[in-house]
Amino acid sequence: MEAAVAPPALRPGRSFHTNPAPVTLPGRTPRPWGLEANRQANAVRCELSGRPEPRILLRAAAAADAQQGACDSAGAGSRKRLAVFVSGGGSNFRAIHEAALGGTVHGDVVALVTDKPGCGGAEHARSNGIPVVVFPKSKSAPEGISVAELLDTLRGYGVDLVLLAGYLKLIPAELIREYPRSILNIHPSLLPAFGGKGFYGSKVHKAVIASGARYSGPTVHFVDEHYDTGKTLAQKVVPVFADDTPELLAARVLHEEHQVYVEAVAALCEDRIVWREDGVPLIKSQLNPDVYL
Repeated sequence: MEAAVAPPALRPGRSFHTNPAPVTLPGRTPRPWGLEANRQANAVRCELSGRPEPRILLRAAAAADAQQGACDSAGAGSRKRLAVFVSGGGSNFRAIHEAALGGTVHGDVVALVTDKPGCGGAEHARSNGIPVVVFPKSKSAPEGISVAELLDTLRGYGVDLVLLAGYLKLIPAELIREYPRSILNIHPSLLPAFGGKGFYGSKVHKAVIASGARYSGPTVHFVDEHYDTGKTLAQKVVPVFADDTPELLAARVLHEEHQVYVEAVAALCEDRIVWREDGVPLIKSQLNPDVYL
């Protein structure tokens, strides 16, 4: 049997007074004061059916702490390991890396794969201690590795997800089979418009303006065996102005790319992607799991 909780002892030199008898003047009804007055004043504002015993409160607090600790432990051990593929400056790679360091993305970039070992993205990776893998082998990059070596390398790094961020080479079918529904790409137009082989960089924006399209914007999609034909995961709409240039449009689209790609990668790392029966991926809201973005 648990021992009863004793009331706290009074400090020496201090006395505790209960309400003294009220002074009644002739012909007047006595008015409550002191503790009794406080009880009556607060009666309407706060009515308690009963105060829980201290041991019940302690048990509830301990249970809540234990549950929170379990959640923290589970979250700490579930960070995804990311491999990013780039061919150029790698601004989307930098945005993802910064988001991972800042905690927005629950993952870590553990490898950077490039077909151009001297590109800005590769330099950023080296300066941040991220291993750089050259793929594929070519005349300009004789140190490049084969598909089989790439797969072994990614397995060695324990890669969970592959993210294409301005990588211009077609992804081998072997890599897609190795990472089903785990490879994302970002494209600077509202796919399926202005996508496919040969549509990249300024070529996309020139084609958008020449077509007279009123809207453009980036698309995040899953990767299949072809250029820009995988299932769309997220898009952002950017208006096309009458006096736009490819450079101006590209800058506005790129600004949205950095946001929408980070949001999509964060959702993938947190397992918030739901696939409809017809094969369309949807993103669950982080705040409300019953809402899809």
